Amino acid sequence: MTTSSLKNNKLPPGLVNNLQEVLLSRKGGTNNDEQEKDDSVGGDSTQPSTSTCNENAADDNDNSKPVVLVTNGEGIDSLGLVYLVQALVRLGLYNVHVCAPQSDKSVSGHSMTVRETITVTPAEIDGATAYEVSGTPLDCVSLALSGALFSWSKPLLVISGINRGASCGLHMFYSGVVAGAREALICGVPSLSISLNWKNEESQESDFQDAVAACLPLINAAIRDIEKGVFPKSCFLSIEIPTSPSANKGFKLTKQSMWRSAPSWLAVSANRHPSAAHFMSNQQSLGLQLAQLSRDASAAGAARRGTTQKKNVEIESVGAAKSDTNKVKKYFRMEFVDKEQEDTDEDLDFRALDNGFIAVTPLSLSPQIESGIQTAASDWISGALEQ
Repeated sequence: MTTSSLKNNKLPPGLVNNLQEVLLSRKGGTNNDEQEKDDSVGGDSTQPSTSTCNENAADDNDNSKPVVLVTNGEGIDSLGLVYLVQALVRLGLYNVHVCAPQSDKSVSGHSMTVRETITVTPAEIDGATAYEVSGTPLDCVSLALSGALFSWSKPLLVISGINRGASCGLHMFYSGVVAGAREALICGVPSLSISLNWKNEESQESDFQDAVAACLPLINAAIRDIEKGVFPKSCFLSIEIPTSPSANKGFKLTKQSMWRSAPSWLAVSANRHPSAAHFMSNQQSLGLQLAQLSRDASAAGAARRGTTQKKNVEIESVGAAKSDTNKVKKYFRMEFVDKEQEDTDEDLDFRALDNGFIAVTPLSLSPQIESGIQTAASDWISGALEQ
């Protein structure tokens, strides 16, 4: 498919099957592609390196480079975020800042912390100015864009990811990584969310490095065209990377599907399943959690746990906090169970992902303008091919 045919057809199925190959070919062909991948993700290194972010504090005010803000849903220590940030820093083209949750908030949806104080602590990611936040991805992006944390007013681009697990279809409503990109769009900043279709029986940590290499061309193209003023303003892009990133078939413009895993609620017993008691303790009030701690725990240890709970309380159940031992408590856990999908449309996000493509889905704040958003994204990606 040629760039001219892409431009003439506003809504082509599979608009950019070979976007990655075309973008990279402009930089010197296959050999250079492999070298760029090695340079951008650290070659054969399997562990992310870290150093004090204050070593690069001068970059916080480096106005010569475009500011890129990175967040995610799984926490600041996740490999997907660390490898992505290191690759962006290694390019030397961007002023990279990080504001990410201090713990896993991957299924927090578009939730915001209110009526509680969140804590912000400097973090260590080599070459970037980074902070971890005791809140949700939405909190992180909102705070970063408020002007209260960083010296700049707005970044050029917000990247949320790379998440461990797909965010296709209706899962975008649950996804913390998608929420980070959506909040950026609400604040008027272009954004991308990136997820890797992780499968426990197949995936390995090095896949995150391959995922970074796979999506860097689109990130660079987005930054370039934001600076030119030709990046679509009415949507953000959800980028879903297949399970084997190094073997991907290229980029494919897709439509959001109605796919989701089926929720399954399971009744559990704290006696037969000790992990259930641990799970529930994280959801109960301070008083009940302390009451369930081991009687042999030291006073210092109990005090420390009490302090942590006060800072990170996410859900309080007034009923569960009562000390009435006559009430019978029931325990449930929800898990998502994959199910077969009957929809065979090859242009849907999850189908393209299953077929080995990197699915690029434009998502809006208003579903009523979906066709216009699709056209804007189509025009932009067509232009990216001509550069």
